[in-house]
Amino acid sequence: MLLYIKIITMVEISGTVLISGIYLAEQENNIENIVSRFNTPSKWHVVQKWIAVGEKTVSDEVRQVTVMNIQNGLPKFSLLNTLLAEETLGTYDFIIVSDDDISMPIGFLDTYLDLVVRYNFALAQPARTHKSYIDHPFVEQLDGLKARRTRFVEIGPVISIRRDAFTALLPFDESASMGWGLDFVWPCIIEKLGLRMGIIDAIPVEHSMRKPVKHYRYDETNQSMKEYLSLTPHLSKDEAFRIHESYA
Repeated sequence: MLLYIKIITMVEISGTVLISGIYLAEQENNIENIVSRFNTPSKWHVVQKWIAVGEKTVSDEVRQVTVMNIQNGLPKFSLLNTLLAEETLGTYDFIIVSDDDISMPIGFLDTYLDLVVRYNFALAQPARTHKSYIDHPFVEQLDGLKARRTRFVEIGPVISIRRDAFTALLPFDESASMGWGLDFVWPCIIEKLGLRMGIIDAIPVEHSMRKPVKHYRYDETNQSMKEYLSLTPHLSKDEAFRIHESYA
C-alpha cells in the first residue's frame, strides 16, 4: 500500500497590520489597485479598513474593506480618528495609513516592512519616486540607499506606525485636522520616547495621479497649520530635514 504524505509549507506570520485610509470615490483614484496589492499573499496578517467619500460604484474587493461611506469630505485625520476609534489597536503590530492615489509595486508590503523592522523604525514612510508630485524634496527617493534614519516623516501619502508609538501618536491631533504640521511635531514626540524614525528608499511609492492640495482650501489649511505649530513644540524645516544615518 502506498502512503501519500502531503507536505504543506507554512509561511511564518510576522504579525498583524491594519491598512487604513480614505478614498475619494468620485475623484480619480487608484483604490482598486491599492486594495488588491495589499490583499496579495504576505508574511503579515493584513486587515484593510477604508472610508469612502462619495457613492461611485466600486469592486466587490473594495466594497468588502469599506467600513464607512460619507457624502461630504471631512478633515482627513478626523476621519481616520473615527475609523481607528472602532479598533482594538493593541491587536496590531503596525498601522499603515495610505492615500488613495498612489502606485506601488507587487510585494510592496513585505519588502517595506522587512526594512522598517530591520532598521527599527517606529514611524516610517516609503520615499516618493522621482516622477511623483513632491512637496518636500527631502522625501524623494535617494538612489543607492535602502533606507535612512531621519528627523522627518511626511504625513502622506503612506506612513507606518509601530505599536510602541500608538499611544504617543494616536489619536491624531485634530488641531491639525488635515495633518499639515504633524510631521514637524512627530519627531519631537518620537525622539522624546527614544524611538527611531526614517524613510525607506529601496521601495518607493509613486504619487502622481492627483496634484497636491487639489481638494484642499490651501490658504485656510496653511493658516490652520501655522496656528497649530505656534502652540505645539515642533522642529523647523532646517532641523527636520536631517539624515542621521544612511543604509546602503
